[in-house]
Amino acid sequence: MNRVFRAAPRSRVFTALAVVLVVLCLAACSPTGADSVRVTPAAQPVYPQVKTYPHIRVQENIDYSRSPSPSHQLDVCLPSKKDRSRAAILSIHGGSWRAGDKANINWRSVCQWLASEGFVVFSVDYRLAPQFPFPNAIDDVRAAVRFMRDPKTVKRYDIDPHRIGVFGGSAGGNLAALLGAGGTGGWTTGTRVAAVAELSGPIDLTAAGARLGPVAPEFQQLELEYLGCVSLADCPQAEAASPLYQVDDSDPPFFIGHSLDERIPLAQSKAMVRALRKHGVDTTFVTVKGSLHSIAMLNRDMRSRIATFLHAKLDG
Repeated sequence: MNRVFRAAPRSRVFTALAVVLVVLCLAACSPTGADSVRVTPAAQPVYPQVKTYPHIRVQENIDYSRSPSPSHQLDVCLPSKKDRSRAAILSIHGGSWRAGDKANINWRSVCQWLASEGFVVFSVDYRLAPQFPFPNAIDDVRAAVRFMRDPKTVKRYDIDPHRIGVFGGSAGGNLAALLGAGGTGGWTTGTRVAAVAELSGPIDLTAAGARLGPVAPEFQQLELEYLGCVSLADCPQAEAASPLYQVDDSDPPFFIGHSLDERIPLAQSKAMVRALRKHGVDTTFVTVKGSLHSIAMLNRDMRSRIATFLHAKLDG
């Protein structure tokens, strides 16, 4: 008996081929190493994010430490919509670890922008160098997270203590990354956070980090004052102050943004991205053409990318 074999319908063949192509494309397109999404900013003011948000209420100068001082205060920016159990963001200002303020017009705008996205935002001040060298600043930032998780704070601001993220730029980016990479275990207790977004953060403050790319002598001096060291050749605390050396498999998702030609060498962020991805950490890396530093990168496109990332990682 002759058997008749019927060819598969052409539509099935095309469908199967399409599935194979999609799988191959996804495998090929997954970011590896220090791959980044590169964007070109449109012409804009130096700080494009500076705008007013009249519908966002700000509660100012709230003590977050058991030793109250102006350096141990934060502002809270509240979303206009009063949902319960909202995600929260800790915002950390920049200023080379020796300057800056939560109430600075640029960082106040950042606080209100993130609140306009529906997050309850805690914009923190911390002790500054050279009077208070490392680890004072990161100790203060961690104290702020503990304050956010305190049951009284959770109830007062209707936040979910399991959904806390952090945003920082420049020196604040260093502290945000150090907060995210520090510690081990889950992201919902103690001083751990569930998402990190940082811009232009110095990631490796050691002598090895200085060899990643040229750093202006004046900035290197600021680093030394922050570390409390005379030279990087004899500065054991530099490693503990460098997020790069704290990375492990337990770290939360990271968003890292960096300009191609800015004052902090791009190689710093690339090294962090490679380390995070090597440990399997969910990492988004965006590079921006030009020399904009830190929150100067926050045009509409970058704000949208960061907000999308934070919503994806923190929304319940």
